[in-house]
Amino acid sequence: YMANYVVERSTGWALTHPLTISEYETLKKLLKPDFEDMVPWYSGTSTDLFKTVFDLMISVTLFVGRFDMRMMQAAMNKTPDESKSSDLLYDHLDGKDELWFDFIADTGDGGNSTYAIARLLAQPSLVVKSDDSRLIFPRGELLLIGGDLAYPNPCSFTYERRFFCPFEYALQPPAWYTPDHIALEKPELPLGVSELRQYSGPQCFMIPGNHDWFDGLNTFMRYVCHKSWLGGWFLPQKRSYFALKLPNGWWVFGLDQALHGDIDVYQFKFFAELCQQKVGEHDSVILITHEPNWLLDWYWGDKTGKNVTYLIREYLKGRCKLRMAGDLHHYMRHSCTESKEPVHVQHLLVNGCGGAFLHPTHVFENFKECYGNKYETKAVYPSYEDSSKIALGNILKFRRKNWQFDVIGGFVYFVLVFSMFPQCDSFRILHEDSWDGRVNSFFNATWNAIFEILEHSYVSLAGVLTLLTVSFFFVPTKLSRRRRALLGFLHAAAHITSAVLLMLLMELGIEICIRNHLLATSGYHTLYEWYRQAESEHFPDPTGLRARLEQWTFGLYPACIKYLMSAFDIPEVMAVTRSTICRKGIESLPRGGAIIYYVSVFLYFWVLSTPVVSMVFGSYLYVCINWFHIHFDEAFSSLRIANYKAFTRFHIKKSGDLEVFTLAVDKVPKEWMLDPDWDMEPKEPLQMSHTRRFPSKWRAASGWSDPTSVVRVVDQFVIPRTAVDPLLPDSAP
Repeated sequence: YMANYVVERSTGWALTHPLTISEYETLKKLLKPDFEDMVPWYSGTSTDLFKTVFDLMISVTLFVGRFDMRMMQAAMNKTPDESKSSDLLYDHLDGKDELWFDFIADTGDGGNSTYAIARLLAQPSLVVKSDDSRLIFPRGELLLIGGDLAYPNPCSFTYERRFFCPFEYALQPPAWYTPDHIALEKPELPLGVSELRQYSGPQCFMIPGNHDWFDGLNTFMRYVCHKSWLGGWFLPQKRSYFALKLPNGWWVFGLDQALHGDIDVYQFKFFAELCQQKVGEHDSVILITHEPNWLLDWYWGDKTGKNVTYLIREYLKGRCKLRMAGDLHHYMRHSCTESKEPVHVQHLLVNGCGGAFLHPTHVFENFKECYGNKYETKAVYPSYEDSSKIALGNILKFRRKNWQFDVIGGFVYFVLVFSMFPQCDSFRILHEDSWDGRVNSFFNATWNAIFEILEHSYVSLAGVLTLLTVSFFFVPTKLSRRRRALLGFLHAAAHITSAVLLMLLMELGIEICIRNHLLATSGYHTLYEWYRQAESEHFPDPTGLRARLEQWTFGLYPACIKYLMSAFDIPEVMAVTRSTICRKGIESLPRGGAIIYYVSVFLYFWVLSTPVVSMVFGSYLYVCINWFHIHFDEAFSSLRIANYKAFTRFHIKKSGDLEVFTLAVDKVPKEWMLDPDWDMEPKEPLQMSHTRRFPSKWRAASGWSDPTSVVRVVDQFVIPRTAVDPLLPDSAP
């Protein structure tokens, strides 16, 4: 390949013999997007995950309560009265008669799922069939993103490859855009646009999530607050929180909860003053936070976000019509039932289906109360039944989805039984006359081995105690301490028993092979002896060259071959060493021989044990998620499900009512191809991508599975505008 490249460039072949049109078209059809796979959360070898753990530890110890980027943003604000700050308050959309806008959250995980949503958001319009009718949805003029922009940690690679890349494929940035450009004075408007109100293209505002805070918000500030474009979406945003004044008395408050799960005092001051000075008495507010505190507090029996709650109760005073969040990667909507008590929030909406792995819904089935009001479930996606069935994949697919987990699992199992090798008297199990007797003898040997670990083995005992401790702390604190101890013990006991059973099976298999003269018949160098015999028989050396080579290399020539072949003859080495240990004891072996034996045993035991590790751990997750409703994060991150993706599209009507539609794609395509419509559409040099009829570069390889063809409405409701008493004057300033 390199020779061809050099020849082509040096002789000018590539320049004088360009591709024909048909060859060029064929080459374009072979192009595919270079999307990232879903994050392997159970990988024991991923440097990204180790970095995530490190960043989280640093963030918790350094930023929580010690240094907060939100304080720095407040200190940098140029306007003393924050409620009038153009860095935080945007009212350029207020003059419109009506407005379409979108909400997504939890985006940058797998490229296929993120691009599927971005492609839907980028289309000039979507035509969706619903109840024998056709609904037409114009593209949202505003995109709101509710945090966790990229997984597993915020860095240049994850932001660029997992977040920006899919959105740029869906809606290209302007031709003059350069990724390395830093926006010093935002908003940096396109040519011919003098102020933000005149810009007619789609815009984007976003808040950071907990994953965006793992590096102290550094990457978020560089890629969001100091950039001007997310693909073809314009980014006017300067801070990590904001307020938007929308048409017909609607507002959006985007709150930054950081790692505290709450807003800080400076942020509280800004929104409190805004409620008092700007938000009218009959206005309506949409509140966006990263975490759905109402669901998580109910689930964990906790009370977080006290500043947010106080802002809603004491300052918004019933004007918060909708509270939205992501963090949980599913869709759920709860609406307040009729009540004599004051209603602080009418609707609670969770939509974290922007691209990340799926979270279950059935564990939150019994949520019914928040802010002292009763709520009922209005929509769930996926359904409770589907969510429960999906959890079965932990038993059937855990290893296939998380094969990197074998690195850890096989090593842990070997440590548990390390001191039990070899079992020299394992063949006595087969001395019984009946199969029932042999089975009973096998399980008796298993129990004896377990007790031997507890009584005599230091290494294996340390592994057992470590496993018991980790299993206990792995159980979520939602359960009582007694239940955690019981569940952790059963989980660890299942692994210990499985490891011992596999150890006995392996030892029994080796013993049978030895007794049937299939192993341990020729010593350590069986392969070498066979090689020398075949060499002398088929490749004679009348000149004595091999003898001279041995003399010239001081014996290294045959020695290297001998020990290299011995290294590849692992079963024979293991069986011979085992026989020696059983006859003379482990003390008879030199240290190198003992190391070689245990390495050989580890290789075969690792291959034998890894499927069982995954089966036991996956079964544990399935039982926990469906019986105890715990481990909702661990049990579904293991499945890395890219399907069940959704976004919410809003329409502020001229009447002031807010229509809400949640559009979803059940199955995300895995194969993409260059969209011929996009490729054939004429492209002007300075044309903005949002003005194109076909703005997205890739479409599904199978046209019938493209997101634009299979998108459907999974929830639809209307929030009416607050009625104004004509006899009373409006108190809005």
